Amino acid sequence: MKTLAELRKIREQAQADMKLRASGSRVKVIVGMGTSGIAMGAREVMKAFLDEISKRGLKDVVVTQTGEKGLSSAEPVVDIVEDGKDTVTYGNMNPDKARQVVVEHIVNGKIVTDFVVSTKK
Repeated sequence: MKTLAELRKIREQAQADMKLRASGSRVKVIVGMGTSGIAMGAREVMKAFLDEISKRGLKDVVVTQTGEKGLSSAEPVVDIVEDGKDTVTYGNMNPDKARQVVVEHIVNGKIVTDFVVSTKK
């Protein structure tokens, strides 16, 4: 059984995560959370994005999810959507790659070409 303090901490973390997902944004991170994505580790990838974004205090980045994207051979897949730029789809993601995408792409504006599976307008 959890103590009241532990439950409060869990609630505060969940509220912070939801705030990251709902705030006004400059960048939207969309994690494919269909059956094949989840089977390949999409939950851990999403958690890594949320953790790294929170750790860096990025208030203008929204993390959300979608269903299957039709790229089952590249799961887990993640789209990075920025206003006025092409959408970049990263594939075969894992938590370490997710952290690298936050640092290089979202913070420094440099696409991590080694992980890209497609770009589209």
